[in-house]
Formats: sequence, structure tokens, C-alpha cells
Amino acid sequence: MNDFSQKTRAATEAMRALFPATPLLRNDHLSAKFDADIWLKREDLSPVRSYKIRGAFNAMSKVRANDPTQELFVCASAGNHAQGVAFVCQHFGVKGVIYMPVTTPQQKIQKTEIFGKNFVEIRLVGDYFDATLAAAQVYCAQAGGHFLAPFDDEDVIEGQASVAVEALAQLGRAPDMMVLPVGGGGLSAGVTKYFASEASETSLKYIEPEGAKSLAAALNDGAPVTLGRVDNFVDGASVARIGALNFVALSTVELENVLSVPEDRICSTILEMLNVEGVVLEPAGAMSIDALGDIAGEIRGKTIICVTSGGNFDFERLPEVKERAQRFLGVKKYFILRLPQRPGALKDFLLMLGPDDDIARFEYMKKSARNFGSVLIGIETRSARNFPILLEKMEKAGFAYRDITSDQTLAEFLI
Repeated sequence: MNDFSQKTRAATEAMRALFPATPLLRNDHLSAKFDADIWLKREDLSPVRSYKIRGAFNAMSKVRANDPTQELFVCASAGNHAQGVAFVCQHFGVKGVIYMPVTTPQQKIQKTEIFGKNFVEIRLVGDYFDATLAAAQVYCAQAGGHFLAPFDDEDVIEGQASVAVEALAQLGRAPDMMVLPVGGGGLSAGVTKYFASEASETSLKYIEPEGAKSLAAALNDGAPVTLGRVDNFVDGASVARIGALNFVALSTVELENVLSVPEDRICSTILEMLNVEGVVLEPAGAMSIDALGDIAGEIRGKTIICVTSGGNFDFERLPEVKERAQRFLGVKKYFILRLPQRPGALKDFLLMLGPDDDIARFEYMKKSARNFGSVLIGIETRSARNFPILLEKMEKAGFAYRDITSDQTLAEFLI
């Protein structure tokens, strides 16, 4: 056992004063679906519904052990890291100042306040996270606090690795594969370092959101790089640059083991786990499960652990998640339809709809002195196979249309 493994085991044991090990549960639905032995490491069931409490606890413990007079801890976060820091500040009875963007949803602010109780002060600064982070670091330096980084910190990496310690002990053997979500790299770096020593026979898969592939970019370049654009939908893993310390641990990862999953498909996985299993996962928390379909041929007959990294899902997002899932599954489409300006034209179109087709959106602008009017129409159906039938009817009847479902610019503007 190397030094990192020993420290990680000690950190894991120390965490039992704060919370019990999160469960490792076999999932019968996924096991049957993929003909494999699928287990879920339920980080969504931690006290703050994510694994971030682990790194925050370990880092704060180390700081206080080295300097018992340190009573002020500062962080910048709009999500799970903030809640983890708040919970640990309350546990140790120290002051935490947490900077959040002004645009942070009220639900996340309230949960952070609840976890931190009267030990935490929340400051809303900046419209974007970069401004929030800068303000937090300036204050921390002026006030003599300790800045708790969300992932680019050796003690945080060591704390997140406790997920691996628990999983191996709970399973009682090394799995064939572990599937890890990747954002800034704290969890993936920690698990990678621990498994290299304690379960080297286990293969690891690293899952990133398609709109934030910072690990893949760093592996391609040989060093961390800053992405020019990031899709923030998977907010728990949408990081523009992998952590420098994290990349040291991940630099030897084979690029073929780094997979990206599309945001819309993640939405379909969130709904599947909610509707079938009653498991509430945030987008980042569903990534490892969502990737199983991409590696179905590799995992058949094998034992797989997926880390469900978080369950802080704001149900106000549910309509958007459902919408994106329907688009991905091909059961909802949007069209701009050229409708002849003659009596009965709309009725002719409506008669083309099948028994399983439903109009979910309809906007018609009738313009004078024009032969045609433009209609924005959204159609839901039970099966994606119904759309080719409808489109064939429309074409035969001479209805001109444009499918804008996948046109991001038009869809964002019109829908």
C-alpha cells in the first residue's frame, strides 16, 4: 500500500464522524438492460447529495490539524461544492464565507444556508463564475482565510478518493470496471490514484459532458487547456479547464477510455432513472449511467460500478429536461410550416396527424397580401416512427416545411 492509499484510508475513516459510507447498490433494471452486474455508488445519498462533502471535509481537517487557529474558510461555488463546504463548516464550528454568482437559483442558496446554519455567510457577487471566483480570492487574501478549491487541491483529491475505498470494501472484490463522471477532475484523479495501487486490474472509464470535454482536450494537448466555449447544462461537470494537479494523476489515461455523452441524452437517462427506479439525479449524477449504452459490448457479463455523483436536481428544471429528452428520443419535433392562406388549409394539415400525434406548440402569423403564412408548430408523438409517416403526407400534399428541432440558434430564439 502506497502513501496515497494510506492517507486516503485514514481520511475515509475520519469521515465516519461526519456521515456513514454511501451505499453501493446493485441495480436490477440496468443489470438486465445491459446483461451485466451493474452497481451504483450512490453519492447522491450523501448528507449534501453529492460527493463534494468528502474533499471539503478532508481539506478542512488537514488545515485545522496544521493550524488550529484557522477559523475562516472561503470558497466560490454555485452548487455542490458550496453545500459541502457549508456542511463541514457547521460540523467544525468555523466560519465559512461562500461566494456565489448573482444568478444562482434560490433553491441552491437556501440549501447552502440550511447546511451551514449560522456558521456560513453567503455573498452573491458577479453574473458569471469567473467574477465570483476573483472576488472570493481577493476577500480570502485580505481576511486571512483559507481558500477551499473545489477540485485542484491534493487534500481534496485525497478526500474524493474515499469513494473508491468504500466501493471496494462494499463490493468485497475489485470490479471489472468503474465508470466515473469528470468535471474538474477531483473525483476521477483520486479514484485513479487509489485504484492504481489497490485494484490495478480494474479498468476505468471517464465520462465528460459533450459540451465540456476538458479532460479530452488536455490529453490531446498534453497539458490542461481552457475550452473556448462550455455548455453549462451539466452544471456539476461543466468545467472549462481540468485542474492542474488533477491532470498530473490523469495524464496517462488512454484517450479511448474518455467518453463524452450528449446533454440531451443525459436528460433521457435522468427521466428513465426517475420514472423506472425513483432515483433523482442531477445531470452530472446521471453521466456514468448514460454512458453504459456506449460501452454495452465491453461490459456484457462483467461487474461494473457507476458513480452517481450527485442528486441536487432542481425540479423547476424538469420541463426543460423532459423537452430535451423528447427531442433526443425523436418523439418531439419543431417545424416552420408554410401554410397556404386559403380556407380549409389548416384543417387539411390537421387531418394528416395520426392518432398518436399531438400539437404541443402552434403560432401562426397571418400577413395580408401574402399567399402563404408561416406557422411555428411543435408536435409530440408516442413513437419516433410516426414522424416519417407524417412528413411523407405533408410532402405529398405540397406543404412546405423546415425542421428546426436541431437548429440550435433558431430553436433558442423561437422556442
